[in-house]
Amino acid sequence: MTPAPPTGSRIIVKTMDADPIIVVPSPSGGIMRYGIGLFVLAWLGGWVFGFGGAASQLAAGNTPGTAKGFLAFWLVAWTVGGVFAVYYAYRAFRPPVPETLTLKRGSVLYDSGIPALQMNYGYNYSYANQREAWRAMFPKRTIVEIDRRQLETLRLRETDTGNRLTVDANAARLDLAATASEIEREWLYKTLASRYSLPAPSA
Repeated sequence: MTPAPPTGSRIIVKTMDADPIIVVPSPSGGIMRYGIGLFVLAWLGGWVFGFGGAASQLAAGNTPGTAKGFLAFWLVAWTVGGVFAVYYAYRAFRPPVPETLTLKRGSVLYDSGIPALQMNYGYNYSYANQREAWRAMFPKRTIVEIDRRQLETLRLRETDTGNRLTVDANAARLDLAATASEIEREWLYKTLASRYSLPAPSA
């Protein structure tokens, strides 16, 4: 039997086909992402008129050679910008998919889920922060089955910014419950270690 999460935790434990499923909800991303999504949609309305006007002028064939080349270049750049804006609006309105761990008899089926678009990057324009913002814009969903041998690499690591719960699976190091609290990660570590009788990590 899987123990209940800590008091006040957002983590949910449910059962499907006799397998406990631990659900770690993703942050909502805040209401600001909807406001930005609406702004992008309004911008796309103007984008349609700009694209149509430039395309019509280029198709008419009465543009001078130099201006025609610039207009063609502008149209390509405008198209790329429009595609990115459509994706941005999609990310702004898409609901998050929670992180889940399905506890099978001898393995864990892990689904990293998809977090909501976060708008709280602040004004730190360091390389690391920009890279994190880029990763948040294009999140990679990971679904992998972690077998008993791989679960032996489960570690609760103390860092300067708090603990991390990691496991190595298929040459990748996964951060489990990255959006959860430290107490929740400690609970998850103890739950997995107990259920799968994992050996204590070497010093």
